Amino acid sequence: MRKPLPRFTDREVLAARGSGPPLAGPALAGHRIAERDQLDPRKPFAMLVEPECDARRKVVDVATIFLTNRECPLRCAMCDLWKHTLTRRVAVGDIPRQIRFALDQLPDASEIKLYNSGNFFDRQAIPPDDYASIADLVRRFDTVVIENHPRLCGQVCSDFRDLIAPAQLEIAIGLETCYEDMLATLNKGMTLSDFDHAVERLHCERIRTRVFLLQSLPFLTESESVEWTLRSMDYAFDRGVDCCSVIPTRSENSLIQALARTGDFVQPSGESIERVASAGIEKDAGRVFVDLWQTERFFPCDVCREKRMARLQQMNLTQQVVPPIECGECGK
Repeated sequence: MRKPLPRFTDREVLAARGSGPPLAGPALAGHRIAERDQLDPRKPFAMLVEPECDARRKVVDVATIFLTNRECPLRCAMCDLWKHTLTRRVAVGDIPRQIRFALDQLPDASEIKLYNSGNFFDRQAIPPDDYASIADLVRRFDTVVIENHPRLCGQVCSDFRDLIAPAQLEIAIGLETCYEDMLATLNKGMTLSDFDHAVERLHCERIRTRVFLLQSLPFLTESESVEWTLRSMDYAFDRGVDCCSVIPTRSENSLIQALARTGDFVQPSGESIERVASAGIEKDAGRVFVDLWQTERFFPCDVCREKRMARLQQMNLTQQVVPPIECGECGK
């Protein structure tokens, strides 16, 4: 029988990143203190345009603007996005200015994602007084994707949907996993019931949803993580979610690095990432993407690495399983 999972607290998460009182214990001894980026509140910290398979199964160009704003108040154990945030609230007008700056630099796109390393409808992150100005800038896109916590998916979502019309609003939720005890372990500040109520409300309001899922979670073996990722896809698709974006968990987070040193976290192998991608697409229940940022670290073979990453990208775009790569060098 599996031992009960530990539950990380805000204090432990902050201590692991060096932002709070130190904690005793071998896992955190000697860990590298993470640093926050020095950011300009009038500029996004990153922006890009890349192809993505849309809800109609057409490949379109999607602009993603990574907005600079105040840090999310939630202390999820797996999150390292706080590094790209501010310790103070941005001024009214700063977020529209960031979006305008990015749109002036980027090529044309059909859809846009406004990701803010937290929750779009956190009033301390994105000032509500800016919603109308933001809407003026993005309603020309076919789809506007924002990220938000289930407990913040109230009437404000419907109001913003109306502001950006005729664009389709899509809300991305960090479900991470449908393993309920693991949500508590990760200090997510949400339950599966919170998620269920949020997506039900959003779908009733004609707001599309996608979820982020983590592949590889602490205290699970690699095979268990694969199983829970696929079960989490089923959970989301059964509730009408349109898209599951699978993020292979990287050891960029101080707490995860500490767990890796004690053997309580194992990052996914390239083979398990490929297995999840194929099995997820074969479900034919909704779109399945694998986040390919820094994916090369999961494929150690110099001979087949690029081919395997290209295969995953092709599967992301076509939503069709591509024949596996066979490598004479690594035998995989």
